[in-house]
Amino acid sequence: MNTLKPTELKAILHSKRANLFYLEHCRVMQKDGRVLYLTEGKNENLYYNIPIANTTCILLGTGTSITQAAMRLLASAGVMVGFCGGGGTPLFSACEIEWLSPQSEYRPTEYVQGWLSWWFDDEKRLIQAKTLQFKRIEFIHKIWHKDKEFKSYEFHQQIDELLSHYQKAILKQNNNTQLLTLEGRMTKEFYKIAAKNTNNAGFHRDFDSSDKANAFLNHGNYLAYGLGATTAWVLGIPHGFALMHGKTRRGALVFDIADLVKDAIVLPLAFICAKDNATEQEFRQEVLNYFTDYQVLDFMFETVKELSLKKDFQAA
Repeated sequence: MNTLKPTELKAILHSKRANLFYLEHCRVMQKDGRVLYLTEGKNENLYYNIPIANTTCILLGTGTSITQAAMRLLASAGVMVGFCGGGGTPLFSACEIEWLSPQSEYRPTEYVQGWLSWWFDDEKRLIQAKTLQFKRIEFIHKIWHKDKEFKSYEFHQQIDELLSHYQKAILKQNNNTQLLTLEGRMTKEFYKIAAKNTNNAGFHRDFDSSDKANAFLNHGNYLAYGLGATTAWVLGIPHGFALMHGKTRRGALVFDIADLVKDAIVLPLAFICAKDNATEQEFRQEVLNYFTDYQVLDFMFETVKELSLKKDFQAA
C-alpha cells in the first residue's frame, strides 16, 4: 500500500477540519501509512482508522498509549495531541493537560510578529483583551438568538439587556484584573440563566463535582481548548503570550481563544444534555456537531488573525 506524503496530509486547512477525537482504553499506532487505534475485546481486537488529514486534535484519556511512529505521522499532518484524565478532563486538579505541538518551522511568521508588535505594551494588550471580550459577547448573542434548540429553552431571553450591560462595563475596566473579574461575573449570570431554563435548581459551578452539568462543562471546555491550541499553533503564536489569563501560565492563550466559544456553545449544551440525562459520548458528539455547524474554528482563526494584524489602536 502506498503511504501518504506529508504535503498530501496538509491539504485540508486547519480551520476547515471536521474531526476532534477523545480516546480511552486503546492503543494508537501506525500501520501502512495510516494512524489507527486498537481496542482489545474478549474475542477479538478491533482497529479503527483516524483520518488525520481532517483532524485538528486528539485527546488521549485513561488507559491509552501511542507509538513513536504514530506521533511522527500526526506531527506531519499538523495534529495537536493532548494527554488528559478520564472524560477529556484532568482526573485531579493537580494534573494539567499537556499539549504536544507538532514541530514545523514553516508556519506563517506574520501573525506572531504582529502579535508581539503590541503585546509588550500594557495599554495595547488591554485594548486587545477588551476586543476579545466584545467578540465573545457578539458570538453568544448570535448563537443564542439563532439556534432553535437554545431558543426552545428560552436561552435568548434576558440576554440582550445583560450583554448590553457588560459591553458598556468592559469599556470602563482599567486593567486586566478588573476585566477578568468582570468576565467571571458575566459567566456566572449565564450559569444562572442556564440552570433556571433547564430546571437545574441549586446548581453551583464546581470543577471537581460529579453532577452531569459540571462534568459536561469540564468535558466541553477541554474540547474547546483543543481547538484553541490548534488555532494558536497553526498561526505560530506561542501559548504563553496571553491576553486575559496571565503571563505566568504556559497555556494561557489557549484559554483566551477557547473563551470565544465556551459560553456560546458548551455552556448551554452542558445544561441541556444534563437535563436530558445524556451520556458523555452523546454530549461530546453534540458539542462537536455544534462546533462544525457554527464554524467555530473559522471564527477562532479570523479573530486571532484580526487581533494579530491590528495597527490602529484607539483607547478602549
